[in-house]
Amino acid sequence: MTDTALPAESAKSGFQLMIRAARASDLPVIVQLLHDDHNGRLREDPSEPLDPRYAAGFDVIAASPDQLLAVAERNGVVVGTMQLSFLPGIAFRGAWRMQIESVRIASSLRGQGLGAVMIDWAIERARERDCKMVQLTSQLDRTDAHRFYERLGFSRSHAGFKLRLGPAS
Repeated sequence: MTDTALPAESAKSGFQLMIRAARASDLPVIVQLLHDDHNGRLREDPSEPLDPRYAAGFDVIAASPDQLLAVAERNGVVVGTMQLSFLPGIAFRGAWRMQIESVRIASSLRGQGLGAVMIDWAIERARERDCKMVQLTSQLDRTDAHRFYERLGFSRSHAGFKLRLGPAS
């Protein structure tokens, strides 16, 4: 999508993040961030060399103008990641929407407002693309994340369903 790093600042804490499109060289830390919670430990493998399927997935995302795998840097260190997917639709009179997925902050930095800065930044990208809605899902057992998203103005409006078509590994 874009390789332009854009600053994002927390009014609450005063820290600054640089949020940019991920590079292939960021994959080890992105996978480590995805692995760094009780659910991620069950499905992600940060051991190196990385499983080549991570690079294959990255290549597809990076090639699409409607996908953005973003990283957040603080003092030059990647401390967060998220994936933004821009989805065309027929509903809502042909409106575009943005799906936010895989939001992760380094566990040692959670609760400091970095996630809110990242989500605000993502919402601005949706506005730039004239999306009419931003949506996300969160696993049922992530109750802290649910409270976080509700504080940011998201509402529990739908029940989500997934059908696994085979093991992730």
